[in-house]
Amino acid sequence: MKIVLVILYVILTISGLIFMKLGGNPGTISIQEKTFNFGINLISALGLFCYLCSFLLFTRLVVMFDLSYIMPICTGIVQILTLVSSAVIFKEDFSWNLVLGASMVIVGIIVMNLKLSK
Repeated sequence: MKIVLVILYVILTISGLIFMKLGGNPGTISIQEKTFNFGINLISALGLFCYLCSFLLFTRLVVMFDLSYIMPICTGIVQILTLVSSAVIFKEDFSWNLVLGASMVIVGIIVMNLKLSK
């Protein structure tokens, strides 16, 4: 069940980022005559909703796992998938520096989780 929650967190985080970028609308905020107004398009709102859900889910994951374990793992996975999705969906530049950096993140996650005997 824990792994399913981690996967759901990663999917919601990446989806939130993608939808916010696709929506291209950071929202408008105004206060007029003691009234607070917030305007956002539907795609950006979907991204905001996904990202909010991922945040709430992450607060649950922090309680379930050791923080020193779950934070680097989730952050690394999200960074790698963000890199890949930005190249695939948004056709952003994909250079050798990015590949090298992503590889270093993956190696770091693996090394961090090796069980070495004392």
